Amino acid sequence: MPTQSTTASAKRAKREGKAGTTQAGEFVREEIDRVREGKTKVKSTKQAIAIGLSKARRAGVKTGASKTASKSTKKKVAQEEAKGGKADAPSPTRSRGAKKALKTASKGKTAKQTVGKKALSTQTKKAAKKRTASSRSAAAKKAAQTKGASVRKSAAKKAARTRAKKAGTGASTASKSTAKKTAARKSAPRKRAAKKAAAR
Repeated sequence: MPTQSTTASAKRAKREGKAGTTQAGEFVREEIDRVREGKTKVKSTKQAIAIGLSKARRAGVKTGASKTASKSTKKKVAQEEAKGGKADAPSPTRSRGAKKALKTASKGKTAKQTVGKKALSTQTKKAAKKRTASSRSAAAKKAAQTKGASVRKSAAKKAARTRAKKAGTGASTASKSTAKKTAARKSAPRKRAAKKAAAR
C-alpha cells in the first residue's frame, strides 16, 4: 500500500492542475525507492514503473493507457481506474504470493541493474524515442505552465549552460582532431627517412 505522504503529494499535484501521469509519478518514485532499499524486487525498470502506476490507479489517479498498449493492458488499466480509491487492501495470502512471484522473476537481478541511475536513464531515453517531436513539445509547454516564473527562469539558464557546454566540447574535440592530423602529416617524412636509412 502507498504511504500517506505519497498519496498526499499526488493529491497536491492534482489540486495544482498537473496531469495524471505527474500525479502517478509520486507512486512510481516510492516503488523505485522500495526496490533500492531492498524491500521488494523487480525484474526490470519497466516492471517497477508498471507497479507504481498500478498503485496510483488503485489510489484513484486517472493515468489512462498509452495508445500503443495492448488490449489486455488497456482492459486492466480501465479495471484499476474503475476501482480507484475503493479497492480494499489485498489479502495476506495474495500479498505473499505476489512478493514470491516478484522474487522468482527478479532472480539474479540487482537493484542497481533495474532501478539504478543508468537503468532509469536508459528507460527514459527509450520512452522519449517513441514519442513524436510535437508530443514532447506539447508536454514541455504544459509542464512550463504549471511551474512558477523563478523555476522557469532557472531551467532556462540551466538549458543555456548545457548548450554552451556541448558547443564547447564539440569545438575542443574538433581542434584536437585537427592538431593530431597536422602532427601526423609533419612526422610522416621523418618516418619515411628513418625507414630508408634502416634499409641501407
